[in-house]
Amino acid sequence: MDAIVAAAVITSGGRVLVIRRAVAEGALSWQFPAGKAEPGESAQDAAVREAAEETGVTVTASRVLGERVHPGSGARIAYVACDLVAGTARPVSSREVAEVRWVSAEDADELTAGSIYEPVRQYLARGRSEP
Repeated sequence: MDAIVAAAVITSGGRVLVIRRAVAEGALSWQFPAGKAEPGESAQDAAVREAAEETGVTVTASRVLGERVHPGSGARIAYVACDLVAGTARPVSSREVAEVRWVSAEDADELTAGSIYEPVRQYLARGRSEP
C-alpha cells in the first residue's frame, strides 16, 4: 500500500493556511500543505514536518480530522488539525510551492473548487479546535 499523505490543516486567528503548488496536481493547484509520510512516521508528525518544509511555519498537530482516498488524485490522505506556533508563512521551496495564503474557510473552499473533505469543512466552520 502506498504511504499515506498527511495534509496539515493549519489554523490561526480564524483563518486557514493554503498553498498553491508550483506544478498543479491535476485540478489541485490550491491545497493544504501536504506530503507523504516517511516510513514509521505518523500522519501527525508528517503534517508538522510538511508544514515546516513547505511554508516555514512551526505547528503542533492536535488530531486527525479524518482520512479518505482523494477523489481527484487517488491518494490516501489523512487530514491533520494543526495550530500555528511560530513563523511567517512563505513558500520555502519555489520548486514545490508558488504561493501561500491565510484565508477564510469560505475562500479556502472556493480556491480548492469545493473539494474540501467534509470533516475538514465542518472543523473549519466551527472556527477551530473544538472537539
